[in-house]
Amino acid sequence: MVPDPSAVLSSSGTAPNPISAELAAQLGDLARELQQEEDVNSVLSGIVDAALSLIPGTAHASISLITGRKKIDSEVASGELPRLVDALQNSSGQGPCLDAAYEHRLVRVPDLSSEERWPNFSPGALELGARSMLSIQLFVAGDRMGALNLYGSGPNAFDAESEQVGLLVAAHAAVAFADTKKISQLGEALIARQTIGQAEGILMERYKITAEQAFILLSRASTRSNVKLRDIAERLASSGEMLTP
Repeated sequence: MVPDPSAVLSSSGTAPNPISAELAAQLGDLARELQQEEDVNSVLSGIVDAALSLIPGTAHASISLITGRKKIDSEVASGELPRLVDALQNSSGQGPCLDAAYEHRLVRVPDLSSEERWPNFSPGALELGARSMLSIQLFVAGDRMGALNLYGSGPNAFDAESEQVGLLVAAHAAVAFADTKKISQLGEALIARQTIGQAEGILMERYKITAEQAFILLSRASTRSNVKLRDIAERLASSGEMLTP
């Protein structure tokens, strides 16, 4: 299920102001570019880039995949702050991303220093450096939901215009996910990333090496054995053995 651009309302429930011809053209270009992308990571990166350039008040942006109503993973992020905040939402089980994905479609957070909706999340997010946020639902597919998370550089960074443009960006971007195959690829990519991370951890502990060195070892094993990197990682994670040619 994807949002309908023609039905976008602000969080107050009022009709939005007409968008400029320039913004309308930019959104049209965005939709066409995203639909032409075959690689799901390119689609996600395009949405984050559009959010940074088009949505007023946005200093950082990320796209999160929520699975089973509680597990949150940052798929693409413009910096470390969004990843850290997603990890906090994941561990605390609450936050604007979860609310936007499952309840309200759009959640604005004017100032985390005075936010009371998520007592287990807000103080930690503030400590990480987040001050204001805007979270918008992107798509719903079974037990998976996607959300666009925006971060301001200070309190009250987002206003009604930010909401309107944010919803329009999300609506146009969501068209790219109307193809369920792409959402399936997104889930598969997440699983592969987690498996590779587990394999890297095993090699780091076993040989006392860095994550980059562990990834190089996995890549070399994949190349030499002509076996997919994910399959190499799965074997190592499940059996502790590295597949050799």
